[in-house]
Amino acid sequence: MSRSEAEIIESELSPPFTVARPTQLQVPLVFNSPHSGRVYPPAFLASSKLDPLTLRRSEDAYVDELFAFVPGLGAPFLHAHFPRAYLDANREPYELDPILFHDGLPHYANTQSVRVVGGLGTIARIVSESDEIYRERLSVSAALERINRLYTPYHEALLALLKETRAAFGFCLLVDCHSMPSNPIAEQGGGRPDFVLGDRHGTSCSNELTRAASMKLKELGYAVALNKPYAGGYITEHYGRPHAGQHTLQIEVNRALYMDEANFEKTAGFAKLLADLELMVRALIACAATLAAPRAAAE
Repeated sequence: MSRSEAEIIESELSPPFTVARPTQLQVPLVFNSPHSGRVYPPAFLASSKLDPLTLRRSEDAYVDELFAFVPGLGAPFLHAHFPRAYLDANREPYELDPILFHDGLPHYANTQSVRVVGGLGTIARIVSESDEIYRERLSVSAALERINRLYTPYHEALLALLKETRAAFGFCLLVDCHSMPSNPIAEQGGGRPDFVLGDRHGTSCSNELTRAASMKLKELGYAVALNKPYAGGYITEHYGRPHAGQHTLQIEVNRALYMDEANFEKTAGFAKLLADLELMVRALIACAATLAAPRAAAE
């Protein structure tokens, strides 16, 4: 007898994420990695027509390790254990693809977003650009179990960290951490930068913060792009409220800088990138402190 989705989640994805807290909250930053989860339930693997390595193509491999230093600098770090191919926390809660399910979706489902149409909703239908994940259609009840038991608690934890940080400093910067494949971007004339910073074209984050990250990375010798092709996903858009003192900046790291994309093994570049990311984060901390100070004085 096959196990229910709830049983699978409870037995194989518990806990579903980690909140790595600093000994003491010292800086007005929160870090988040929603796509670095790599716990693939056997039942999910069995339901897929893809091999495990192909399923990992959508994973932000090792991003949780690349930013594992941030609690030591006084900032909390939330990262998922569940894989993006199973449940994507960087989507609206109910971006659901009708093609993927054998029964009717609830009326509140968003079935027409660009992400859903592309096969990359809250429950993804594909990985990479076109590889279909599932052998058979899913039940809506299975999707809702994933959302209720993984997505909702994840965002409750993220919101709690943001509220805690804003309460302490009157200001908060959420750094949403991702990685990207190194294959060329055709619409940008080929090639791919080392980093893409996304601030929803200046609407989710202060220009000073975006500039601080960009300047430090360029100073370290990296090629940096802004908002193309990644301006920031749901998390950046939803939580970025600069007018309320809550900023969100998405950071995409080129995977070729730190890993072999064919076999997912870390390369010698991992250690250098880790050190350079810490320098960038310290630059963000310094910039955030200057922005937080006037707010604190005004309160």
